[in-house]
Amino acid sequence: MKDFIRPELRHAFWHARELIGGLAVAAFALWWMLSSHGIMFWTSIPAMGLGVVLVALGLQRMRFRTEGNGPGVVEVDEARIAYYGPLDGGAVSVRALAEVALDPRGRPDHWTLRESDGTTLHIPVTASGVEALLDAFAQLPEFRTERLLLARQVNQGAVYVVWQRPGVKPPKGDALLPPTSAKRRAD
Repeated sequence: MKDFIRPELRHAFWHARELIGGLAVAAFALWWMLSSHGIMFWTSIPAMGLGVVLVALGLQRMRFRTEGNGPGVVEVDEARIAYYGPLDGGAVSVRALAEVALDPRGRPDHWTLRESDGTTLHIPVTASGVEALLDAFAQLPEFRTERLLLARQVNQGAVYVVWQRPGVKPPKGDALLPPTSAKRRAD
């Protein structure tokens, strides 16, 4: 049965699995809404809302997900992010993070996670299991997923700070805030 679907198509479906699930829920809710009357019609509205939310989350995850065939493995366990690489590795606490940045200077690009005590962990964006970082980062105060996704699209050749703990200053000369964040802080 596994050979029935081409590997490329199976990979594409797996890559967009949350989006496909959200579309299925939304389609079922739409069918339910159009084929029902009275109280059944009104109960289909929350199901449609759930489908729309799942589609939005699926799009975010699909944009963040990489091939996962890069060096090392990422493991997120409760509030701890661990990276096991072929040459280096380590772990950081989500609660102690002071900064999350994307560093395009390495090959492949790396997520740079810095704790408030200066401990830094570099994780390749292509590491296996890197999609678990999205859930870990969602725990951070004032974290914006759109900045994370924007960091993957912007290639400015310098470190792109995705998130900083409020009240923490970046290290000088190494991390640059994009112009949009400076403008937002002034507002």
